[in-house]
Amino acid sequence: MKAAGIVGHDEIDALIMRLQLGTEASDLHGSLCGYLAGGGSLRQVPVLAALQLDDQAVSPAPADRALLERLARQCETELADPELGFEPLLPEDDRPLAERVEAMVDWCRGFLGGFGLAGATAHAQLSDEAQEILRDLGMIAGSSFDFGDEDEDEDALIEVQEFVRMGAMLLHTECAAPGQPASGGLH
Repeated sequence: MKAAGIVGHDEIDALIMRLQLGTEASDLHGSLCGYLAGGGSLRQVPVLAALQLDDQAVSPAPADRALLERLARQCETELADPELGFEPLLPEDDRPLAERVEAMVDWCRGFLGGFGLAGATAHAQLSDEAQEILRDLGMIAGSSFDFGDEDEDEDALIEVQEFVRMGAMLLHTECAAPGQPASGGLH
């Protein structure tokens, strides 16, 4: 359940339809989070321009620009949350498992793309743990899943989601906050 004022998956989905973006809500959120985690700044650049989506979109109305800005601030705040409150933006838990799994794959794909756009691909500067997280996110992004036991599959998605959540925060800590050492094992 999302708190009041928090931009949710369905809101982003509707925004994407209005702007005719060729992406999914989880992919867009992942791209934005990856861009921010990789040290990208939105201070002087509109969100769609930073993510290189402005050429395929219709020009956003003021309300849509405001929604994108709210989403960007939300991502910045959540990624830097000392209480580790960050969550990838995925469909609600009452949605079918296959839809949520596909959204997780989309989110990871978007995250890696956004991370690359931020210029954080200088892996030599990343810790071994951060490099391993990027490799694992790449494996998730390139995955297709077979479903068997609903309960086991649900548990597996929860584990992957937790890994992705913590990995994104660790990468943000390493790349977006220069000079601040990573807090160590976030697993």
